[in-house]
Amino acid sequence: MRPRAGEVLHFSEDPGIARFVPHVAVTSREAEAYVWAVGADRAPDYWFPRQCPRAMAWVVDGTSDVDRDRIVGAGSGVRVHAIEYGWLEAIRTARLYAYRLPAGPFQPIASPGAEPHAMVATEVVEPLGPAEEVGDLFACHASAGIQLRVLDNLWPFWDQVVESTLDFSGIRLRNAKPRPAGP
Repeated sequence: MRPRAGEVLHFSEDPGIARFVPHVAVTSREAEAYVWAVGADRAPDYWFPRQCPRAMAWVVDGTSDVDRDRIVGAGSGVRVHAIEYGWLEAIRTARLYAYRLPAGPFQPIASPGAEPHAMVATEVVEPLGPAEEVGDLFACHASAGIQLRVLDNLWPFWDQVVESTLDFSGIRLRNAKPRPAGP
């Protein structure tokens, strides 16, 4: 599930949203009220139930061969998403919907010094049509060539990713199991 030209997507488990009103999300680091959406490049970040913690990494121009082989895997594509075993059933049974929104009101947003990770609008936005069910989230990953790795605990993987030359994103990591005790 990706946006078409002139669109951005908003993913939700609620299929009945008639209009998107800017708000400050409880988890947001941003103080301004926004409607949040993503373009094609970041849509895969949201092929999960909303509360599912996930660690994601992908190859970029500056990625070393060593990091690619070590984290993504030799000959395994360019992107890997990792979740914990405790979330497998939620991913299997989630009913996730995508709203197609007009791209016009949206602007990229990024943390200082980082690439944009989302699109935001500061005005009310109405969907271009009804919510579309995303379908099988495992199949979304497979058809996009994205590895979906299942781990007992995300933190060892995450620690390797953030120290690597890959680009990365972590969403809802506060919902992950606690870090394992040290050696």
